[in-house]
Amino acid sequence: MLIETFADLICPWCYIGKGRLARALDLRPGIPLEIRWQPFQLNPDMPPGGMARSDYLALKFGGAERARQIHRMVEETAERDGLPLALDRIRRTPNSFDAHRAIRIAAQSGHGNVMADALFAAYFVQGLDISDHEVLAAVAVGVGLNGDAMKASLAAGTESAAVQSADALARHMGLQAVPCYIFNRRYALSGAQEPASFLPLLDLGVVESANASTPVSG
Repeated sequence: MLIETFADLICPWCYIGKGRLARALDLRPGIPLEIRWQPFQLNPDMPPGGMARSDYLALKFGGAERARQIHRMVEETAERDGLPLALDRIRRTPNSFDAHRAIRIAAQSGHGNVMADALFAAYFVQGLDISDHEVLAAVAVGVGLNGDAMKASLAAGTESAAVQSADALARHMGLQAVPCYIFNRRYALSGAQEPASFLPLLDLGVVESANASTPVSG
């Protein structure tokens, strides 16, 4: 079964949703599965160096008080889910383009999903600037990759066209918000749904995969 995860690394609901998908998969052990990360930039016009977190929240939510309300909702949800979260450590909202590239570079050696997990933690737990190539290289080392090779690939523009193309495809498909999960390129589930919401689509995907691999007699 193929699950394509359309998400952005600076989206707290994508972070929460990734954890909930993992919990759903724990309820369906043994499923033959490929999880493929697909990039979606919530802020495609973000300056390359990002912006101060306070300025970003004021622009996005229309003021500090509304931003605090959203933060409380996110923090309460993460706490219920047992996810570590430290929004107060975030000082800048980064441009996430190079972080998406780093995931695709890591995916070339089968490390794409673990890189995504590590980048979520770097941003939402440590408050690191995940647009910084030094940070991306350090995260790569943490998941078993060569940091110097990651920096060289990022400097060379590796996977830039692929990320742009995938992001454009998501918008062409009509995606306007993330996370969104597409199962076997046929069924979609949007939002940071509870683990139980994933189960019917996981079960359906298993049945379809089994049927596709069963030879027709006669």
